[in-house]
Amino acid sequence: MLNIVGKRYWYFLFSLIIIIPGTLSLATFGLRLGTDFTGGTELTIQVPKSGQATQIGNIVRAHTGNLNFVQPVLSGTCCQYLARTKQITPKQLQAIKVDIGKTYPHSPGVVQSSIVSGTIASQLTQQAIIAVAAAAIAILLYISFAFRNAPNPIRFGTAAVIAMLHDVLVVLGIFSILGKLLNVEIDAPFVTAMLTIIGFSVHDTIVIFDRIRENLGKRTGEPFDVIVNHSILQSFVRSINTSFTVVLTLLAVFLFTGEAIRFFVLAMLIGIISGTYSSIFNASQILVVWHNHELRRFFRRRGDASARAA
Repeated sequence: MLNIVGKRYWYFLFSLIIIIPGTLSLATFGLRLGTDFTGGTELTIQVPKSGQATQIGNIVRAHTGNLNFVQPVLSGTCCQYLARTKQITPKQLQAIKVDIGKTYPHSPGVVQSSIVSGTIASQLTQQAIIAVAAAAIAILLYISFAFRNAPNPIRFGTAAVIAMLHDVLVVLGIFSILGKLLNVEIDAPFVTAMLTIIGFSVHDTIVIFDRIRENLGKRTGEPFDVIVNHSILQSFVRSINTSFTVVLTLLAVFLFTGEAIRFFVLAMLIGIISGTYSSIFNASQILVVWHNHELRRFFRRRGDASARAA
């Protein structure tokens, strides 16, 4: 039988290798915030041709030095594009209008411009942080109650919360690195993606934990790590297949959708993959480490070694 639990410290090491660079990037550079958070200008541009998002984006970027996205807008027979950039001056707006007019003669050009406020998004950020904290507490309490008949039910809840925070850090860290290297910005839908990832991560973890709880009653007398390993193997194919179908769908959306939601989908992709990994290779392994008091023995050995050296 495949011994997944026996290699648990390799899984923890792999998670650290992924998380540490992202965490350092978060601490050093933070996240690159889009206009939803900082405020900006939204332009509606109408031209006589379709497939002009790249050309229009180049024009806007040339005059502003910034571009959040250009998204085609369905508007009957008209070819309209929604462009969002940092807040621009009237002079920059006029230059964009002139350049659009030269590139697309006899077209309406910029038909509307509006200011996007960043204050609403800042409130959304605070609410998202509160929501994540509330979700973590609620998950801890619910899982502890749902697994109250299992030994040490608080461990199940704590392990699920740690796995959830693992997924949050993975996504935030990767987007911090992407923001620094590729100028990828986060917007309001990114917050929605993070909350969805939390829900998916916990759902996948509970499936495996529920199988562990069942096997604890059926396989009495067996070592805890053997029961956990058997439970993972029973749930492994189901977890992978469920996540794989979601990943395929998100991948199709990512490849063939517009810029407006592309990074929202990318965040979901990373989060779903990370959530599947953490449920199988982190959350369940944390239960084993905790049950076997491995950390306590590790620090005791270190303390004994230090005492002998002194």
